[in-house]
Amino acid sequence: MIRKLLVGSAVATMAFAATAHNHNSTENEFNPDTQRIKSHLFFLADDLLEGRDTGSRGHEIASLYIATEFAKYGLKPAGTDGYMQSVPFRKANLVQESPTFTYTYNGETLSFDYPKEYLAGPSLLSTESHVKGELVFVGYGIVADELSHNDYKGLDVEGKIVVTLAGKPSDFPSEEGAHFASGYQKQKYAVENGAIGMITITTPKNEKVRPYQSRLNYIHTPRMAWLDEEGQPANSFPQLKGGAYMSEGAARTLFEGAEKSLDDVYAVLEADKVPTGFALKGTVDISKKSTHDTITSPNVVGVLEGSDPKLKNEYVVFSAHSDHIGFAKTVKKDNINNGAMDNASGTSVMLETARLFSEMATKPKRSILFVSVTGEEKGLLGADYFARNPTVPSTAMVANVNLDMPILTYEFADVIAFGANHSDLQKSVEKAAANADIALSPDPWPEQALFTRSDHYAFVKQGVPAVFVVPGLKSKDPNVDGSKVFGQFLSTHYHKPSDDIHQPFNWKAAETFTKVNAQIGWTLANQKDKPMWNDGDFFGNTFGQ
Repeated sequence: MIRKLLVGSAVATMAFAATAHNHNSTENEFNPDTQRIKSHLFFLADDLLEGRDTGSRGHEIASLYIATEFAKYGLKPAGTDGYMQSVPFRKANLVQESPTFTYTYNGETLSFDYPKEYLAGPSLLSTESHVKGELVFVGYGIVADELSHNDYKGLDVEGKIVVTLAGKPSDFPSEEGAHFASGYQKQKYAVENGAIGMITITTPKNEKVRPYQSRLNYIHTPRMAWLDEEGQPANSFPQLKGGAYMSEGAARTLFEGAEKSLDDVYAVLEADKVPTGFALKGTVDISKKSTHDTITSPNVVGVLEGSDPKLKNEYVVFSAHSDHIGFAKTVKKDNINNGAMDNASGTSVMLETARLFSEMATKPKRSILFVSVTGEEKGLLGADYFARNPTVPSTAMVANVNLDMPILTYEFADVIAFGANHSDLQKSVEKAAANADIALSPDPWPEQALFTRSDHYAFVKQGVPAVFVVPGLKSKDPNVDGSKVFGQFLSTHYHKPSDDIHQPFNWKAAETFTKVNAQIGWTLANQKDKPMWNDGDFFGNTFGQ
């Protein structure tokens, strides 16, 4: 009955809004309709969609809903099949009984216990994986010429298995360090130096942030990758035949007889120094089995064509992920991860932003591309696929504004645009926010490197200046502490069934956040010059076109 009432209310609201809000917006007159935002959010976060897991029927329904809204606003289809861009994925699951890991030293062989002493993720490349070889400790396993750092210097790892520390040196800049220390980059460095396998070992610092024991909750989690034209998983390295993630106790064994023990290495870390690599004495033999499935899931893409004969060939890209994590593994009655805040809220704001632009009497000069991406929860996969297989010329995408998990429960007085400091987007976003009477605040958590952790980063890696916009921590109500609200959401609702429509949404905040994003889109689409990376910026130098 509750669902029927909600759906009925949403339909009635949309019918009323269609007749009552047929107005034209200009630069300083964006008037979001909170009832529309609410209708979008309540539909996308309904139990009917079963948590919108990538490749699920629920996510297909969500994608069809978004495409229908794009059509309603008169956006031109910009997918590969109408509004849809179907993304092929390989989904790999580990056969839990299959992992084996032995260590041989001085003629004795020891078997490690899975998952008590080590973890093994499923392989995306083969259903049966096996690697055997000698070991070389390579510190953090990072090569960062820009930071005068090379953990492989002087080491011979050709045909061997590298042993790396989790994380990065403490003196690395946060965002740049997140790039160098990513799993993809560490695998890339290993392959470039000839390694055939990789073992990662935890550190005392890493244990404080994410204890080994907590990782056991995810041993049944599948891995996914989008498939290229040859049907091969993207961002994968066939040269690496296997590996593992080891607990602290088990990892000590690998250092037996070596020039330094693992405790010696940890002592170097405790002194805030970077340990140098060295050969280890034993050999390991690691194997596992995986199952593979092929699924598809769509990005949804619509475009509002610009009004300027020349600038309309440049695109400002709005992105928001529509997927979530599906069903929770729980015995509780409510086992649906509805993802209301993550990211039905961001998707709803993007939809209302698209509607506002579609009703403008004077269209912006540049075109605006609205992209609802899939697979964010699986590793930013849909965004990565679109950024590398765009439906418009790649060099024509001049900026990306990403909306992911805006916390819409209090009236905020500022916004945060992660990544704005890397390009002149900072000035543009600050100007746009001011048009909505909202301030732009700096990143309050630079150590978290959030600039590298949502869909916008896929565009950054293709050279597109980008920002990840969220409501700020300053509240218009002196009795509300935005940082506490955000922290409470993360601890109580994030990736849990309680992230549903019963949270205390503040629809005035939703209106304001939509207005800010519309102003950002308007500013970027009409400014004379396209956004540019700051001179000397690491991301601009690394990825800039």
